[in-house]
Amino acid sequence: MEIILIKDVENLGSRNDIVNVRPGYANNYLIPQGFAKTATASAKKVLAENIRQQAHKEARLLEEAQATAGKLAELTLSFTAKVAEEGNKIFGSITTAQVAEALEAKGFAFDKKVITVDTVKELGTYSAFVKLHKAVTAEVKFEVVAE
Repeated sequence: MEIILIKDVENLGSRNDIVNVRPGYANNYLIPQGFAKTATASAKKVLAENIRQQAHKEARLLEEAQATAGKLAELTLSFTAKVAEEGNKIFGSITTAQVAEALEAKGFAFDKKVITVDTVKELGTYSAFVKLHKAVTAEVKFEVVAE
């Protein structure tokens, strides 16, 4: 029996796959549990259209993410921090929340969860990475200067 998977099913396939299974497995388990639906001709047409629209939407999102990454690459942020009397060690560190606030001040709204910053404990120039899309990560340069 031919079915269309609605959800990922381990050892069978992933979402939107058309697979052949035994009728009992489909009728008694997959369809009642909401994992699959019968692959009729109309269901296959709807699936093909949904896949086409999703691919178009995904391409547009990727293009927007790449454009935003280009804008972020040109940006340089600056943070001030209290410094120890000797050396260039700072008190505390620069966090993802601070980077998110600085980016928001520049007109970019990102959740701090998509930003990655290595440990910053000294004055200098560093990089933060913003995950814009599953295939696009932007690098944002920032510098830490003495207060």
